[in-house]
Amino acid sequence: MKDIMDLHTHTVASGHAYSTLYEMVRSASEKGLALMGSTDHAPKMPGTCNEFYFINFKVIPRTLFGIHILMGAELNILDYTGRIDLREGILQNLDYTIASIHEPCYKNGSMAQNTSACVGAMENPYVKIIGHPDDSRFPVDYDTLVAAAVKNHTLLEVNSSSLHPLSPRKNARENYKVMLDLCRRYGAAVIINSDAHIEADVGNHARALQLLEELSFPEELVVNSSIDRLLPYIPKLEAYL
Repeated sequence: MKDIMDLHTHTVASGHAYSTLYEMVRSASEKGLALMGSTDHAPKMPGTCNEFYFINFKVIPRTLFGIHILMGAELNILDYTGRIDLREGILQNLDYTIASIHEPCYKNGSMAQNTSACVGAMENPYVKIIGHPDDSRFPVDYDTLVAAAVKNHTLLEVNSSSLHPLSPRKNARENYKVMLDLCRRYGAAVIINSDAHIEADVGNHARALQLLEELSFPEELVVNSSIDRLLPYIPKLEAYL
């Protein structure tokens, strides 16, 4: 499958990542990507940047090293209502956001509560992607999750980092099999992302691509192959093309 984008990446601003924005973009360019998104962790993640980091993205060129750049954030889902940790005045100026459950920022609940948290985040119009919905430490009802993604026009992420043998996320492969089967049935679109925390991992989707190939998952439900497929989910991209 053609794979031209990576929209979940972290720079040194996230506090536990190790490359600068320019290093990440250069790596994306060298690997032949057409589009890279930078999504540093929002403020509730320990060690990350202050919210002021997210208010000055206007100074960043949106074409670097021959590829398009989007500037967003990985938001932390904070509670069972899906509340997130950047205020609307900042969110409205970002190109897009990913919303994810992270252990330091969220008190694990029941399957129903965790599902409610993800669905509540999807209902926020600034949230375009649900990040790594794959961790058995935070079980969710995948049927409800996928149906809500279709209803709210939100992408579900297949996170290649979650499939790494050393990932702390539990049972990602098995959970993705369930989720992707439902995505096929509901016609829900997914996005493959690296969750890179160092430039060497930008665009590293090998594990996710292998899983999709194994499952014969339909390419038309994967936005990575075409900017035109991504545009309906992240309309601000059109301004930079």
